[in-house]
Amino acid sequence: MSGEHEHLSDNIKALREARGLSQQQIAKAAGIPRATWTNMESGAANPTLTVLIKVANALQVRLDELLAAAHPPARHLRADELPVRVRGHVTVRRLLPESLPGLDLERMVLPPSARMAGVPHTPGTREYLTCERGTVELAVAGERYTLAAGDVVTFRGDQRHGYHNPGKVVAVAYSVIAFAPMS
Repeated sequence: MSGEHEHLSDNIKALREARGLSQQQIAKAAGIPRATWTNMESGAANPTLTVLIKVANALQVRLDELLAAAHPPARHLRADELPVRVRGHVTVRRLLPESLPGLDLERMVLPPSARMAGVPHTPGTREYLTCERGTVELAVAGERYTLAAGDVVTFRGDQRHGYHNPGKVVAVAYSVIAFAPMS
């Protein structure tokens, strides 16, 4: 059995079971015979593209997800395994081990009096800054916003902006950057 067929059979079975559906129920939803579904889950079938599209639609996933190599149910990464960069005195740590299309999540640690210039992004980008601890001052488009723990500011990320810790204790903030969709 080829790897792709093995992935297909494992994936459709796992997706069906995760939805709590029987083979009969999902086959009916896909508009294919139950025997066809059973053969796909066992790896004995060589389904046509039309059948694969019906299966993907019934499971509400993209076609490439049906054929992808299986991912482990969880992955534990230690803090030192995540990318970190230092800009001036500010430490910026990515919060996700892989890129998500159109989205960046970062944790910023700003020592007292630290400053960091933000990088303007493409037009239409939105940023969300949340202060977890201490005080963070956000300068954006000529305005200043002072965030205390729990505060959030949302702003256009295509403008000049910068971060500053005006306090006497370390500040921690989270930045979510939602990039403008590519046209």
